[in-house]
Amino acid sequence: MGAVMSMAKGSNTSVPTTALRVELGWRSGPGVPDADASALLLVAGKVRSDSDFVFYNQPVHSSEAVRHEGKRDSGGRVTDTLLVDLARVEPAVETVVLAASADGGTFGQVPDLYIEVRDAAQGTVVARFDNAGADVETAFVLGEFYRRQGAWKFRAVGQGYSSGLAGLATDFGITVDEPRHTPAPPPVAPPVTMPPPPARPVTPPAPPTAPVRLTKVTLTKEAPSVSLTKQGGTSGALRVNLNWQVHKQFSGWGSKLGRAVAQHSDLDLDLCALFELSDGSKGVVQALGNAFGALHQPPYIHLDGDDRTGAVSSGENLTVNLDHKQAFRRILIFVTIYAGARSFADLHATVTLTPANGAAVDFSLDECTVPSTVCALALITNNGGDLIVQREARYLVPDRGVSPQRTVDRVYGWGMNWTPGRK
Repeated sequence: MGAVMSMAKGSNTSVPTTALRVELGWRSGPGVPDADASALLLVAGKVRSDSDFVFYNQPVHSSEAVRHEGKRDSGGRVTDTLLVDLARVEPAVETVVLAASADGGTFGQVPDLYIEVRDAAQGTVVARFDNAGADVETAFVLGEFYRRQGAWKFRAVGQGYSSGLAGLATDFGITVDEPRHTPAPPPVAPPVTMPPPPARPVTPPAPPTAPVRLTKVTLTKEAPSVSLTKQGGTSGALRVNLNWQVHKQFSGWGSKLGRAVAQHSDLDLDLCALFELSDGSKGVVQALGNAFGALHQPPYIHLDGDDRTGAVSSGENLTVNLDHKQAFRRILIFVTIYAGARSFADLHATVTLTPANGAAVDFSLDECTVPSTVCALALITNNGGDLIVQREARYLVPDRGVSPQRTVDRVYGWGMNWTPGRK
């Protein structure tokens, strides 16, 4: 982190009113629980609605001022990142709270927890706070951006909660969707006849806001699969999203050695799906050849568009209509490099599958160490009505003259005939 020293708890510093990369980091190891970064946009100390909460199940604020980018694990150091563009924060918002929550343990078990703020364009560190001395806390407000006399500042906070992400979110006005036990109905009293009350105007109640779902499932090498059926996610639209960033740049000898040299402006990754339906029909959904699929007729899979940046969670999404789950035999989600890089080396990507019901499923891709231009992401199979999501995260290397699509087909035994296509 160079010459930038860790801030004292409660201290503050000025920050540029530009795009900032906020990194929550810690050291991984046996028995260390996972942690998640989140942000809350506050007016007078509270959120205006649940949409002012940005986290893994709600990754982008409507103003696009805050975006959850996902995790990266590199050399025993885990980071979870938020991108905050202070220039886009709405005038009514006075504070952007930056929080962390532990999943499966306490922060006393999370070593070297810190929050670091970087200029997203320059990569320079503008603020850092090392949160030492955690104990039984399961959530922390690590820092906050706040307005002062027309400028933005960052404050190191370090306030802990023993009630987890749900308690922290509720404290700032978030409605949290948690399991509730239905109480037994009270005894029924005998009816009493009363004269009718005088008529008066009735104000209809405001439509309820859907509560925020805090549950998620993270797939790993050790636990690579999950049942959507057991999670309750077998109806409605299943959204599949891929987020990626270029986290290293090489030139000179680095490029001659075959390392990826790519910028957000020229890197084009394509999210695709091979499908096999229960009637035996097979096909592909992809931007190449404008094969975008259909949601309400076979194959019941649709690609929203062709996002060439990977920066916007709402950009390129693949949607699967689970109301027709009986029509699916298997679906393979994969990604190809269309332009801008020779391999997935030095790219960091997070895959998120969000069903309309049940828990979201996410996982990060491992570091790519082979000259791969195609990666199998996830395999969804229908096992007697039970939909299983399997983390693949498998980099494939096409033979010379063989397309990425043919390579995936051959490895997974789809048995399709391929012809050249273009966007």
